[in-house]
Amino acid sequence: MKGYLYSILLSLLFLSCARKEEAQVLQVGVSKAVINPPMGAFIAGDKQNRRFTGALDSLYVKAAVFHDGNESFALVTVDCIGLLYQDLLKIREKVGTMDLAIPFSPENIVISSTHTHAGPDVVGLWGEDYTQSGVDPDYLDFLVLTTAQQIQKAAVNMKTAEVKYGITEHGHQWVANICEEEIDRSVTVLQFEDASGQNIVSLTNFACHPTYLDAVYNEISSDYIAGFYQQMEKELGGEHIFLQGAIGGWIQPVDKGIPYAEVLQRGTGLANAAISALKEGQRLGSPTLNFRKQTIQLPVENEAWKQLAAGGIIQRTITDVVETEVVWFSIGEATFATHPGETAPIFGLQTKALMPEGPKFVLGLGQDALGYIVKPEYFEDQFLPHAHYLTRMSLGKGTGKDLMKVLEELSKKGE
Repeated sequence: MKGYLYSILLSLLFLSCARKEEAQVLQVGVSKAVINPPMGAFIAGDKQNRRFTGALDSLYVKAAVFHDGNESFALVTVDCIGLLYQDLLKIREKVGTMDLAIPFSPENIVISSTHTHAGPDVVGLWGEDYTQSGVDPDYLDFLVLTTAQQIQKAAVNMKTAEVKYGITEHGHQWVANICEEEIDRSVTVLQFEDASGQNIVSLTNFACHPTYLDAVYNEISSDYIAGFYQQMEKELGGEHIFLQGAIGGWIQPVDKGIPYAEVLQRGTGLANAAISALKEGQRLGSPTLNFRKQTIQLPVENEAWKQLAAGGIIQRTITDVVETEVVWFSIGEATFATHPGETAPIFGLQTKALMPEGPKFVLGLGQDALGYIVKPEYFEDQFLPHAHYLTRMSLGKGTGKDLMKVLEELSKKGE
């Protein structure tokens, strides 16, 4: 009798372990679509009243969906100046009506914008002037629907994946903080491979404004990121997602004005750095997913933001506060955090300091595009380089501190 009971206990233990092991299998799906705006649409970035006359390369929305048997979430990148929070809410609403074939909450959608200055105005600031928005409502509806559809397609195309990562630095010759010396040059990349070792999708985090083409061409382009994608696809196959980093305060290419072919070469160089890092990299030890987020109210000290919202140039509610969202999530030892705007490098580095050992990703323009988030010193000393412009495009002096407080709280949840 005792032997029989012992056998049953062993069987139950085996089944429990098997279920646990099964839950640790990571599945990944990916999908992308072209999101080029129509000719004549307003161009975001630099001066107002610029319109597209052609295309140098295509803009994309790319979605990757992750599922470990317990948790799931979607990670999306959009080639645009910066998708606003209210558009993320619309995407979630669309996804909520779709069958994703896996247990999935639309609340678990993370969106980061590449911030290309050769993409359409999706904010409203670059119309003919400040009396009218530059957003095309029909295009924005198309963008919301297309993004939701890519999340659905990615969830249907799931494959079991193994994950490896690489970390390096890049851009010493062409990327600079033109306000001060502080800069984060890190390149962090995750690669998800199928059972045969073929690339499913890679995620690469790097910080630099895609502004080579800003006010130089009137053609659609994802800027140097186009060259990055082309080289990654050529060398690794599969899909690739670029995740913009902390580019505020002002992380820029220093050789703007070079020919388009050389712009693509900048992206090629970034891709080669990511590929080399992967060759020297290592496997993630765990595929477990973790996801947590927090909706927050950020104080608005800048009257211009309130006026732009009141006048309908920016289609969202902005009073003495503005609602936005911050997300902290992980894939095994790889940790990710979103910043709802263009954050100065100091906030990116502080965010990484909160993260445990392993690959660290800071997603600038994540979940929102609330302008520049800079150090308080820029509000106190207008003689600092570009301080007048940066503060004019910021919510206020305390935004960075408020953001870091929320990130610290999220980093400690689940400890």
